[in-house]
Amino acid sequence: QVQLVESGGGLVQSGGSLRLSCTASGSIFTIYAMGWYRQAPGKQRDLIATVTNDGITNYPDSVKGRFTISRDNAENTIDLQMNSLKPEDTAVYYCNAEIVGEIGYGKYWGQGTQVTVSK
Repeated sequence: QVQLVESGGGLVQSGGSLRLSCTASGSIFTIYAMGWYRQAPGKQRDLIATVTNDGITNYPDSVKGRFTISRDNAENTIDLQMNSLKPEDTAVYYCNAEIVGEIGYGKYWGQGTQVTVSK
């Protein structure tokens, strides 16, 4: 069984920083792309950052220059460093990974972690 577990959310003032972490565990053979998404109340889940297994990153314009995704392949972990946070960054943040495990290929999600940015 493959699991993704996130940590690091919380409450921060506008302009502040937070760091999220996500670890994949279980019967894992290979992890391809990993990434972070977020979903605000009443809105769709949006892509925030992705990183391939050879370190290529991608960000939407809304977070480019403020957020940085990093990956540790040895630990099956990704982090998301979020700087210059804005109230509109408030959302539940989800980790996502494309994993080949004992049961084959699948896309997995973490349980989500709340990030709240106050004005």
